[in-house]
Amino acid sequence: MSRPTVLVLGANGRFGAAAVNAFAAAGWRVLAQLRRAPSRPLPSGASALTLALADSDALAAAAGGAGCVIYAVNPVYTRWDAEALPLARQGMDLAQRLGARFLLPGNVYNFGETMPALLDEDTPERPSTPKGRQRCELEAELAARAAVGLRSTVIRAGDFYGAGRGSWLDLVIAKSVARGRLVYPGPLDRPHAWAYLPDLARAFVAVAARADAPAVERWHFAGHTLTGRELLVHLETAARAMGIHPARGFRHGGMPWSLIRAAGLLHPMSREIARMSYLWRVPHALDGSALESAVGPLRTTPAADALRQALADLGVGTVHPVTRAAAA
Repeated sequence: MSRPTVLVLGANGRFGAAAVNAFAAAGWRVLAQLRRAPSRPLPSGASALTLALADSDALAAAAGGAGCVIYAVNPVYTRWDAEALPLARQGMDLAQRLGARFLLPGNVYNFGETMPALLDEDTPERPSTPKGRQRCELEAELAARAAVGLRSTVIRAGDFYGAGRGSWLDLVIAKSVARGRLVYPGPLDRPHAWAYLPDLARAFVAVAARADAPAVERWHFAGHTLTGRELLVHLETAARAMGIHPARGFRHGGMPWSLIRAAGLLHPMSREIARMSYLWRVPHALDGSALESAVGPLRTTPAADALRQALADLGVGTVHPVTRAAAA
């Protein structure tokens, strides 16, 4: 029997790269769409399609036979208003043209500032920000397109980390860990949902492998739920294991939210970050029990090992072979 084929759109991004690796490791034929040459070597079983998403004719011709399309395209945060939905529609159109299932990594933006502490697939969506409303509109359009033949899956997850740079972990929290400083954006006692990208990518493989999926499905990926204090303890332990021993111990800092909000009057990125600051104040976790009931137990890297591997992938400290094995 021939191997199943998956097309990963946005394969140079962090989630895209993690998806390419996970599907290739599971024996799929992987087509990695990117606008430029791969930023890292592709695994065996994966091949690059250096084509723009907008080049729909060429992309559809090159991806013929793909049964699944993983949508890992993520516009710059300040350009969501102009680009998020139009780009996603290009991905939907392509999946529909290929007769493939469209799989989307979701988030908790849909639920807004009044969200309950535990989120499941039946939690009401009450977005309180423009980005939350955009996510709701995107998921609603996926459901509506089922009437014209598009099959879709959304797996919602917490804050992404691991598999490279570009997350809160490396841009803020552990940015100065080598100098003994950690910064946490919210109160240290509030649970916050996290998704280690290699684990999330394997969940996508498990979902894509089913032959009897409904036309429209929405799942929640539990990932890791950690208070700020728990996260910092794990990071300090990982940093020490990698040879970082600050003479005066680790120092902790917070985010100057009032200054960030003020800066947002002139600076678009500060404005967008401030709008989403409630995610650090409002406790939240994702209930992944329905997903595991559908696909079976998912392999989840322990939080301590995942954070240590994430630091190693960022080039922090000294990488010991045992570290990589623990998170494999």
